[in-house]
Amino acid sequence: MRTSIKTILVSSICILFVALSCSKDDDEELTKDGAFSISELAGNWDATRASFSGNSANIDVVADGGSVTMSVRSSGRFTLTIDPVDRAAYTVSGEMFWEKFEGNSFFAIVWDDYPGDWDTYGATLTATTFDLNGGFDSAEYDFDNDGTFESASISMTFTRS
Repeated sequence: MRTSIKTILVSSICILFVALSCSKDDDEELTKDGAFSISELAGNWDATRASFSGNSANIDVVADGGSVTMSVRSSGRFTLTIDPVDRAAYTVSGEMFWEKFEGNSFFAIVWDDYPGDWDTYGATLTATTFDLNGGFDSAEYDFDNDGTFESASISMTFTRS
C-alpha cells in the first residue's frame, strides 16, 4: 500500500511539473531588441506633442503650453516628467523592452506603479525622433485636475535634446 501512495505522489508531482512547464507563456520572450534596440533610446528627449485622450476629454500638454521630457538609460529604464501649464509637474518611471510573441515583436513598457504588468505600444525611432502611441488604458491623466487619474490613450512625439 505504501509503494502505491509513493508512486501516485511522485506521478502527480511529475504531471504537475510538466503541465506548468508547458504553459502558453513559453512562447513569450522579453528582450531589448526588436524593430530597434532599446539602447538606441538612451539619452534625453523633449516632447513636441504629448496627447492624452480619455472618455470625456483630450489634451495635448505641449500644445497647451506645458512640457514633457524623458530621460532614458541604455538599459531601458526611464523617467518621464510631465509639466502641464495648469498644475505642478510630476514624474513617472518604468522600463521599456520588446515583448516577442508568436513571431511578432511589440514595444512594451512596465510602469513602476504597476510592476509585473506591462502595456504594449506602437513605437518608431529615427535618428532624431521617437514616436510612442498607445491604445485605451495605456496611460493615465488627471483631466479635471481633481487628484484622480483617469484611463487614457497616449500619443507622444519626442526629439533628442
